[in-house]
Amino acid sequence: MAALLYLRRRAAAAALAGVAPRPQWLATAARRGALVSGDDGGETGERGKSPWLQLPPFAPLDAAAAARAISRGGGEGGDGEQGATAIKWVRRCCPDLPSSLVQKLFRLRKVKKNVVTAEISSADASAEQHRLRRVSAKDQLMPGDILFLPVNLKESSVAEKTKKFDNRNEINFLRGLEIYKDEAIIVVNKPSGMPVQGGVGIKNSIDVLASMFEENSSEAPRLVHRLDRDCSGILVLGRNQLSTSMLHAIFREKTADALADILLQDGKSERLTVRASSNAASVQDALTEYRVIESCPQGYTWLELFPRTGRKHQLRVHCAEVLGTPIVGDYKYGRQAHQKWMPLPLPRTIDEELHRKRKLPFGLVVGGGSIAEEQPQLHLHCKQMVLPDVSVALHRLQSSDVNPDFSDLEKLNFVAPLPLHMRLSWEILKSVKI
Repeated sequence: MAALLYLRRRAAAAALAGVAPRPQWLATAARRGALVSGDDGGETGERGKSPWLQLPPFAPLDAAAAARAISRGGGEGGDGEQGATAIKWVRRCCPDLPSSLVQKLFRLRKVKKNVVTAEISSADASAEQHRLRRVSAKDQLMPGDILFLPVNLKESSVAEKTKKFDNRNEINFLRGLEIYKDEAIIVVNKPSGMPVQGGVGIKNSIDVLASMFEENSSEAPRLVHRLDRDCSGILVLGRNQLSTSMLHAIFREKTADALADILLQDGKSERLTVRASSNAASVQDALTEYRVIESCPQGYTWLELFPRTGRKHQLRVHCAEVLGTPIVGDYKYGRQAHQKWMPLPLPRTIDEELHRKRKLPFGLVVGGGSIAEEQPQLHLHCKQMVLPDVSVALHRLQSSDVNPDFSDLEKLNFVAPLPLHMRLSWEILKSVKI
């Protein structure tokens, strides 16, 4: 990740300018919140209502075991998961359901699980309906468990998901963002200002528009990770449920391996901790490496950031609260610093085309937003990402009766060019130095 820091104090700039080029370590604890349903009581079926859609019996996937083998460069990836959550199984069985509607089904307690026992015959459909129980999104499934969804909600959600997009300009714009595509994944260079997920007041987001990346496919690509709305750069989507599950597991393994490497209280490393609350159960560790690319006398420093873990707003929090130097354009964690913001003058040598604003599809704007503006855009860009070749891994996983070998799996290296406003800021700072 590339970022430009705004240093509030000249002393801080001098201190950071002297940092050695080797990676430094930051580890913080960030606040985590979760919604958990504590109601696991039974619910009797109501006669006369819409029938239930029965999903296939749960069969554990070995994507997580394969991800562990891939992350460690090993050759045993077929042990399989002992269980998986209910929401993951619904997403795998119903790829046409939008993620937001799947979550809504669980919030409304519309997803149920069979509790049929060997002593009770399942031939009595009426009695079986009485034995359905509500299931929460995080409930673990065991092999053979069967989930049920209301048919009417599935039908309405399918209609919503398959809504046609006929704006050719928007379709071409989205497909022009593609950096790489194979059988398993799509990699795009997400523009600044485009949200990754929907929410209140958000009409168009990557997860809603993902089907536009495919011509003739029954499955829409799925998000593998997230970038903040105003962050740009590499964004990876899985083209099917299995590749998405494997990549999710790879990202989780990356976080677990990074935290396992942290040295605690042994005098060999420095660990900086920021806590949002005193409740130790509500925090998660986060680890970032960083390297100083260049420091400027005007109080700016270009950093290269390496997030070893994947926590929400991790890089922004680390820069603002640990380094004390928020990223330029980060008004959430650097509000106080930006209250004293003074834009730099635009040198005459800068090409006027670089800062001329132009409208793009989906209400996006390119141009402007540099450090010469009164209100700069966020200067945070996911410039590079290296991933294992998931497509090859899946082929081996599906074609092998024994544990496949992933030790020779190749790495895929993706690079996205800097967005226009960050390129302009770079040119401005170079001109000022000269």
